[in-house]
Parts: sequence; structure tokens; C-alpha cells
Amino acid sequence: MTARPLILDVDTGVDDALALLYAAASPEVELIAATGVMGNVTVENATENTLAVLELIGLEHVEVARGASRPLVRDHEPFPVVHGERGLGRAELPAASRDPSSRSGAQLLVDIARERPGEVLLVATGPLTNVALALAEEPQLPELLGAFAIMGGAFARGGNATPAAEANIWVDPDAAQAVFRGFAGRSPERLPLCAGLDVTDRVQLSREALDAICAPAPDSRVARFLHDAVPFYIEFYERYGVPGGAAMHDPLALAFAIDGSLGTFETTRVEVETEGLWTRGMTVADLRDVRRSPWPVGWEPDENARVALDVDVDGFLTRFCDRLRSLVEAQA
Repeated sequence: MTARPLILDVDTGVDDALALLYAAASPEVELIAATGVMGNVTVENATENTLAVLELIGLEHVEVARGASRPLVRDHEPFPVVHGERGLGRAELPAASRDPSSRSGAQLLVDIARERPGEVLLVATGPLTNVALALAEEPQLPELLGAFAIMGGAFARGGNATPAAEANIWVDPDAAQAVFRGFAGRSPERLPLCAGLDVTDRVQLSREALDAICAPAPDSRVARFLHDAVPFYIEFYERYGVPGGAAMHDPLALAFAIDGSLGTFETTRVEVETEGLWTRGMTVADLRDVRRSPWPVGWEPDENARVALDVDVDGFLTRFCDRLRSLVEAQA
């Protein structure tokens, strides 16, 4: 099996870090680059965290670029209550031994897509600012990428940043709208594969599962990192009345991109609310095909997304835990 080249676009908090680890442990993909973006934390912290996590697992060769420091037209305010002040819970990794790439996150995306047309899998687990900037530079990005997946949105339910909006979309709704519209009308396999709260909130990593992941070598560097980072994230959910563990938003988006059989998807049209007082950042999915009704409703007909509406919870969690455990075992 030939590993597919992968770029992760991340605002590295705890679950982005877990997605990086999942990528490293997945034989189906080869992580060739990562781009940082503001979101959970500042872009500086997101980039530093990404470099440090990759060094933790021996991936110092993976290029890491610093991306957008603010949304397209708005200000940015991190939310440390979820992931901690620097984004990795209580974990304090050594500073990375290298600097970020000399090119920006958006430029890296454009350059690699042009160099390797039709090959690269891009998975965005933060706000879509870097992707929107790359699209502005290269409108053919949807055709140049091999595939594209997003952790973002809430399509048949409410949000988590507000009652209407999921956090990644809420941080930069203008970028998200530009991305969805930029992919409109492409062939189905090139449409963004969207893992929203409809499915990601259903996959929770418990303390017991975390202990099982770390059991083969609890004093290894990876296990110590997980035990310092993940409980902080679990505690956030517990404080807000969600027992049982922390949602694996970002790893699930990557898992769907690697193996779509883990989910059930609806191909549809998504628009993002950019101006509403109470609904800014809401992802409005036409799951009932209202845009094709006989009366005018003001929607463009072209499909622009594949939205996940169901997930194989046990299948994902088994694969996720097994793969992270393999990283711990490698450091035994």
C-alpha cells in the first residue's frame, strides 16, 4: 500500500495534537507538512505546539509553516478554557529544535498542491483562514488537491461556540464561506468532507481508554504527554456537564479522510452565516433539497460539501486507541 501524502492545517490544541499523533501512526498516509492557524490559541502557539508534538514522535523532517494570525475580516481572541493557556493542557513539551518554514501556511498549501497535483490529502482541523487565503491565490486548488476534509460545522444540530455555531467556523465564518463557495460544483470526490458536531461529539476518549493507550509504556515521552494534556481537556467537558470523556473532533475528521467507511455522508449545499447577530458562523446545510424546490429560495444549486451525519463510534475509537498505543509501544 502506497501512503497518501497528507497536509494537516491545525490550530494545535489538545485534539489537534491527537490528530497529529494519529497521522503519524496511520500507514495509509504520510504526513508531509503542517500549517498553523490561529483558533484555539494564537498562531504562534499553534505553530510552536505543532513543531514540538512532531519532535516528540521523531517527525522533525515534516515542514511546519506559520499561517494566518487573524481571521479574514475580524479580530481573534483565543479560548484557553478549553485547551489551556498554550493549548496543550498541562503538558509542557521542550521547545522545538527548529524554526518554522520560511513560507507562509497559505503559500505552502498552494506550492505543494501545484507540485503534486491530484495527490495531496488536506485535512483542516482549525478555522479555514489558511485554506481561504490559498484559494484566493490559486482558485484551482480544489482540482489540484487529491481530497479535502474539514473538522467544522454543525449541520443538523446546534453549535458549541454559540447555540448556532461550531467553534472553528465561528472564529472565521468569512473564510469558511469562501471555502465552501470555492469548492461548489466540483466532482463529488473533490467536495470537502465535513466532520461536524453531529458526529464528533459522539466519539469521546475516556480516562479509562487513555490509560489503556498509555499502559504499554506509561513512562514513555508520548504517554507522559498524553497524561499531561488530555485530562485537562476531559475536565473541560466534565465542568460543562458532559461526562464520559472528551470529544475527538479533529482525529475523527482525519479518520474520515483516511477511511470514509467510518461515516455516513450526505452530499449537499452548505452556506455559512457571516452577519447574523445570533447566528454568525452557523453552517446552514440544505439537507432537504429545498434549493431544488419549484419556488425561488435564493440558493445556488451546486453542491459544495459532503456532510457526515453518522459515525461508526466503536470502529473509530478502536482504531484510534490502537494506533496511539502503537506510538507508546514504540517508545517502550
